[in-house]
Amino acid sequence: QVQLVESGGGLVQPGGSLRLSCAASGSIFSINGMGWYRQAPGKERESVAIITSGGTITYADSVKGRFTISRDNAKNTVYLQMNSLKFEDTAVYYCNAAVRKWDYDPRYYNYWGQGTQVTVSS
Repeated sequence: QVQLVESGGGLVQPGGSLRLSCAASGSIFSINGMGWYRQAPGKERESVAIITSGGTITYADSVKGRFTISRDNAKNTVYLQMNSLKFEDTAVYYCNAAVRKWDYDPRYYNYWGQGTQVTVSS
């Protein structure tokens, strides 16, 4: 089994910063893509930032220039540095990872974290 645990969410004022972390543990042979998604009340879940094992990074247009995604493969951890936060960034943020679980099984399985609340409010 694989577990993803997010941390770092909370309440922040507009213009402030937060750093989210997501650590993967369990049956992990390797991890391909890791990313952050978010879901605001009444809205669909959307991709925020994704980083592949090869280092390719994609951002949603709404966060370009403000958010930075990074990963530490030795720790099986992905980070999201969020700067210049806006009211519209308020959402539950979810970590996602494509995990290869065993050496004898080349398939990647998709896992989600439990989510961490980010609230931007004055």
